[in-house]
Amino acid sequence: MPISPNQGSSGGGTAVTITGTNLTGTTAVRFGTRLATSVTNVSPTSVTAVSPSGTGAVGVTVTTPGGTSNPIPFYYVGAPFKQSLSPSFGSTAGGETITLNGTGLSTATSVAFGANSAVPTVVSDSQLTVAAPAGAAGSVGVSVTTAGGTNNGLSYTYVADPTLTSIAPTEGSTSGGTLVTLTGTGFTTTNEVTFDGNPAPFTVLSDTSVSAATPAGAAGPVDVVVTNDAGSATLVAAFTYTTGPGI
Repeated sequence: MPISPNQGSSGGGTAVTITGTNLTGTTAVRFGTRLATSVTNVSPTSVTAVSPSGTGAVGVTVTTPGGTSNPIPFYYVGAPFKQSLSPSFGSTAGGETITLNGTGLSTATSVAFGANSAVPTVVSDSQLTVAAPAGAAGSVGVSVTTAGGTNNGLSYTYVADPTLTSIAPTEGSTSGGTLVTLTGTGFTTTNEVTFDGNPAPFTVLSDTSVSAATPAGAAGPVDVVVTNDAGSATLVAAFTYTTGPGI
């Protein structure tokens, strides 16, 4: 006589379906010594019952006018507890692989990032990984659903990929040190600015503006790249290194 699912929250409330024979006239379903909170959909071969609260492994029995069945195992599972997730930020496009650590994660079936959910890969009872779904820029709560219930308390920040629309001035000395202003979007979490692959010291002025001092470079046009926590934006041949006059 199988039961599905065979595990549920220690707080009760799990609807289970018990299949077997001669179940017509079921008068009681017990989880261990405790009665199910409701019994419905009784037929000769199937009964639906809602588990009461409990702990550990218990035997589930069905009672009819003809007697009581043999017990079948049901396992109570505590709600998950999350300790940390890493990384705690990623692109609004989603796809970042997130690692969550905690306890009671072995039966995880869903991880929600705000209103959007993803199916996790369970590594162990204390760890799972999940690919973040796409989301709007900003912070959202992260919740994990297991057979034991749902738990939240951690947050994840979506960061928009940067855009880079202009640079001023557009040329400067090969010796470097030209102060330029980059204009675009998504600059708040900027972590690198490069000229021809060479990093430049920079200051974030706003989400749409960054000030940078050019590093030294070879004469000619070079690409300028701004990188934030989500990705990178490139202006091709946007800055031209020039050689000073000689006498």
